[in-house]
Amino acid sequence: MVQKYNLLDTTIFKKLYKPKKQAYTVFNESTNRKKEYLVTVITPVYNGENYLKKSIESVKNQTLGFKNIEYILIDDCSTDRSKEILLDYEKKHENITVVLLDCNSGTPGRPRNIGLELASSPYITFLDADDWLDPNGLQVLFEILEETGEAYVVGKTIRVDNGGTQVVGDHQSCKERRSVSPFSIPHIFHHLGPTARMMRTSFIKEQQIQFPEMKFAEDKQFFIDVLTSCKTISTTTKPIYYVNRLDETKKTRLTNQTNILQKTNYNLQVVRYILNRKLDIEIEKMIVNRIYEFDLTRRLFTTPHFQNTKLKLLYYYKYKQILKTTKKLTYDFSENFLQPIHKVIYELIREGRYSTVTKLLEWDKSMKVKEVAIKNHKPYMVTPFLEEKYKYIPLPIYITFKQHYCQGDRYNLHFHVYGDDIHSITDVLIRDGKNAHNDYVLPVTIKENGEGFIEFKLDSLKDLPPANYSIFVRYNDYMKMNIRQLIKNEMKHRYENREFIFYHSVFSNVALKIK
Repeated sequence: MVQKYNLLDTTIFKKLYKPKKQAYTVFNESTNRKKEYLVTVITPVYNGENYLKKSIESVKNQTLGFKNIEYILIDDCSTDRSKEILLDYEKKHENITVVLLDCNSGTPGRPRNIGLELASSPYITFLDADDWLDPNGLQVLFEILEETGEAYVVGKTIRVDNGGTQVVGDHQSCKERRSVSPFSIPHIFHHLGPTARMMRTSFIKEQQIQFPEMKFAEDKQFFIDVLTSCKTISTTTKPIYYVNRLDETKKTRLTNQTNILQKTNYNLQVVRYILNRKLDIEIEKMIVNRIYEFDLTRRLFTTPHFQNTKLKLLYYYKYKQILKTTKKLTYDFSENFLQPIHKVIYELIREGRYSTVTKLLEWDKSMKVKEVAIKNHKPYMVTPFLEEKYKYIPLPIYITFKQHYCQGDRYNLHFHVYGDDIHSITDVLIRDGKNAHNDYVLPVTIKENGEGFIEFKLDSLKDLPPANYSIFVRYNDYMKMNIRQLIKNEMKHRYENREFIFYHSVFSNVALKIK
């Protein structure tokens, strides 16, 4: 059955925005309402024909059972075959609802809000039209929410590009957590895309949370609202969502149709929104520090356009405008920057030393293996062209190789740790740089004097296929640091028809190749 709507009904949402009149047509809604579904999947669609079928099939193949899923797909006036594909699926499946907007909204926020309004199941999740779900993804998230009774859970997102796969947002999937405060998770406000998350529908509607209808950063603001409204949340290490960053998707990704200066303006809108919410000051600082450091500092100056343009002064002028927005803050927003080099960039720009910042950024990008000095057992990255005040940039942690050896079926590695974060070290991660599914976690021993030891049976790596692996020491839950090995010291060891080669990588770190 087809139903026509002349206005997006947002009465269930907080009236923070004045939505424009937007006509849209709903196919199959009344049939949909007769069923009691477990989960609603909401997918905004715009020119997604190349991967749309793969995305839809990933929902159909869920172990939760497709019959238990309400699937709402909202087409934002695609100019390719997306609409035809959607309507074909809608005719074949009573649990698929298709919404066709009469004119393009220019933002994924509008389609997602329509999906939220139409959702009738207890839980909701989002899936973009060129991405896909792990077959077990929805069942994993559903069972956790049923177990805990909470409103929010997040799992592992895996980025797929032409070079392979890698985990996105390690902090939210590095360990199994149940019913913890979101603010207890380090850097919880980083990586706030809509991937690998499930929420209780009644919670979203009762809290009156909706997406701002912006071209960029709409998901960031939405999930900041969600997380700051949750008392407790859960996380899982299980793979849930595959985000598609293959080269052929570049033209259709909305984020690639927005330049860095436009993105900066949208991020400033989010900052103003957060400040107007009058959150607890420590929570506000967590959010604001993240946006100013990564969205408004790092990304502004690492964009290819900045690196290649001769008009770099325009970027520095823009940053001066950004700094004006911080004048009413009651705290130093740079105080808790995650990367100390960002603090140096910030200070140099405040001093008007733009050419020095440009030189620092070029050096940081080109110098793959940087000199590190140890002073009073603390590590500092050495920038040779800066004066004493900025020459030594503090590092949270630094690890140096001492020795390693194989003995029978065991491998032993000794190293030394420097830095303030030594007591937050949790384990060692061995991970394939090209396949996020291939990794192994090992225990680690760290003494008070900084001496570190790893010992494990080679047989414990039997499930890892032949590949090149990085060896990381993890600290602060999810953050990773390589073990620096300045002198080449390759070691080969054969065990049970497999060859283990521990070698010096091109970045002067200890690495492993399994043959």
